[in-house]
Amino acid sequence: MLRLGFLGAGKMAHALANGFLAAGLTKADAIIASCDPSDNSSIESFQKLGANVLFCNSSVMKQCNVIFLAVKPVVVPLVLSDIKPVISEKHLLLSIAMGISIEEIEMSLPKDVRVIRVMPNTPATVRCAASVFSCGSAARPEDINLTKKLFGSIGTCEEVPETYMDPITALSGSGPAYVYAIMEALCTGGVRMGLPRELARRLVTQTVLGAAKTAVESNQHLSQLCDDVTSPAGSTAEALYWLEQSRLRAALIGAVEVATKKCKEVNLKR
Repeated sequence: MLRLGFLGAGKMAHALANGFLAAGLTKADAIIASCDPSDNSSIESFQKLGANVLFCNSSVMKQCNVIFLAVKPVVVPLVLSDIKPVISEKHLLLSIAMGISIEEIEMSLPKDVRVIRVMPNTPATVRCAASVFSCGSAARPEDINLTKKLFGSIGTCEEVPETYMDPITALSGSGPAYVYAIMEALCTGGVRMGLPRELARRLVTQTVLGAAKTAVESNQHLSQLCDDVTSPAGSTAEALYWLEQSRLRAALIGAVEVATKKCKEVNLKR
């Protein structure tokens, strides 16, 4: 059975733990999270899963071989300093810390520590995450296989060059928030036209789910899928014209751009 340790117990760590449990990869009592004693919300969320919560990073390291570095970027140097005396070649360190490069992690730890940097997203909770990873210099083939097994169990998972990490963070890492914002706006549009909000919500969520499933299973270009819904001089054509006038596409493209720049800015400030 996999014994998984989380250094940090925030929302993303909880989403991963919940997803791994749902996939049957481990059991709750084989998950240990290290948490700030004052972070009651995170403590309760892991305890509700049945996982163990400790307040010492070193204790987690001693009990688990697969370790998730899941703290905010500003806290990473402190955590790495804390675990440096106890981390060894037996550990696989999977970092989901935004903007922290593999080189930074490896330089802060003993030589030959196995590091893989991963960027998942919050739909891990429902096993629909979009995850990518990049390998450190000491990562082994079996580490790659384990990473694919873990993150493949909660969605899609593929290896990418580390230089892609900032735009991927902006696209799929932040992407669920963009989609939720669009969905909420569509619900409000339905309400404005006379629909009960709960009905509008059900219709929007199923529509987005169906559209995403169609895009995944179809070999067609997204623009072709859009054309398939659009009749000449019809209501969809009119709506799409309004969206073009309102610069929806430009706004979404710009959102990915500014989020990517923000990631790079965070990197430069350290």
